[in-house]
Amino acid sequence: MVWDFQTYGDNIAVLDSCGVSLTYRALSEEGQRLWEAVGRRCLAFILCRNEIGALVGYTGLLNNGGVPLLLNSRMDEEALAGLLEAYQPPCLWVPEDMLGSFPGMMPAYRAFGYCLLRTAYGTGYPLYEDLALLLTTSGSTGSPKFVRQSYGNIRANTASIVDYLALDSAERPITTLPMSYTYGLSIINSHLLVGGTLLVTESSMTQREFWSFFRQSGATSFGGVPYTYEMLDRMRFHRMELPSLRTMTQAGGKLPPALHKKFAEEAQAKGQRFVVMYGQCEATARMGYLPPEKAVEKCGSMGIAIPGGAFHLTDASGRQITTPGTIGELVYTGANVTLGYAEGGADLAKGDERGGVLQTGDMARFDEDGYYYITGRKKRFLKIYGNRVNLDEVDGLVKEKFPALDYASAGVDDHLYLFITDEGQREAVKEFLVRRTKLNPAAFRVVAIDQIPKNDSGKTLYGELEAYYT
Repeated sequence: MVWDFQTYGDNIAVLDSCGVSLTYRALSEEGQRLWEAVGRRCLAFILCRNEIGALVGYTGLLNNGGVPLLLNSRMDEEALAGLLEAYQPPCLWVPEDMLGSFPGMMPAYRAFGYCLLRTAYGTGYPLYEDLALLLTTSGSTGSPKFVRQSYGNIRANTASIVDYLALDSAERPITTLPMSYTYGLSIINSHLLVGGTLLVTESSMTQREFWSFFRQSGATSFGGVPYTYEMLDRMRFHRMELPSLRTMTQAGGKLPPALHKKFAEEAQAKGQRFVVMYGQCEATARMGYLPPEKAVEKCGSMGIAIPGGAFHLTDASGRQITTPGTIGELVYTGANVTLGYAEGGADLAKGDERGGVLQTGDMARFDEDGYYYITGRKKRFLKIYGNRVNLDEVDGLVKEKFPALDYASAGVDDHLYLFITDEGQREAVKEFLVRRTKLNPAAFRVVAIDQIPKNDSGKTLYGELEAYYT
């Protein structure tokens, strides 16, 4: 069990924009009914939206011993079919309006616009005893690679977040991120632990309906990735009258220092908290945070380790760095470091492969006060509007779809560049990537060049492509 819902009995656990709500007691009871319909511990895919039905499925399965695998309901059908074959889940929990995508599967249980479907895969793969949850680590590309999270990981990280954000039952966070995304899910987990009220909506911040719900329901906080704050800045967010707002959090990539400073100063002037955080799905969610009272002074920093965790840097030889200002790979240790990866159902029986230590793949430095600053990445991935996208996986998608195309992927956070040598394929490639990843089209730039720069051994010279995007 992750949460003791009975502790908060009659508190409202969740409220949606249509006025439907559930108390903690009712949420527990609804989850129990679903669990009885499932009947046993097994893997279950949940196709998520920010809706009460998805929350009932997630909490009901996780709190009773099931193993949810969370996916965005908008993911590509071809990618979903590949994941079903790779993991062979005995059950699915899906929105009713998606039943047509699963011919031959009859609903075994219905609640709040969602259906429990039994697949033809039988009993499914064996599950490690402490395996609790599977989350994608690569955005929405449909990669079969998932992070295996344990009950201990979730409990530890959730308690730590509650601690450093000083959360209590008066909190009313509004959803701005998909619950299938580790950051969005961590907001749900932490507020359920303290008896807060989750305000769930599928509306985006660009819609009038979102802000109407925000004001009417008295939202006290929201979370966002760098793109969220860039969008809010363009919307002149600072002129909005939001008297209930107390806290804004940011993660999912490094915020440009100027924007960090702007939001931190505005929050300080209004008596609000602006909290920059650092995390990865491989550490359940959060690893670092910048205390709000330091948001202006340490602008550009991602902060210090969360309660119960620790950071250190290592050089190229693996030796620990002790001198401030020296760049090295960021390493994190803590009880929230997850078990490892899964790339198919057979991996679900694996135990802990990390032992509480995570090489983050991020390069960083720390200052004289022990505050850390991310300076770059060791591996080939970008943060695209908060989703971590592995460029090697993007290459694999393009190669499969366009086998004769010569190409190379590169870029910076929120801007993925794909370089090709066939001008006539530009639109087709972009349309494919947008459809397959379900990411904002504004994130992609397809550039036609004469040839892809390579060395004598045929490896792409990515440094020569930087002139196009730096």
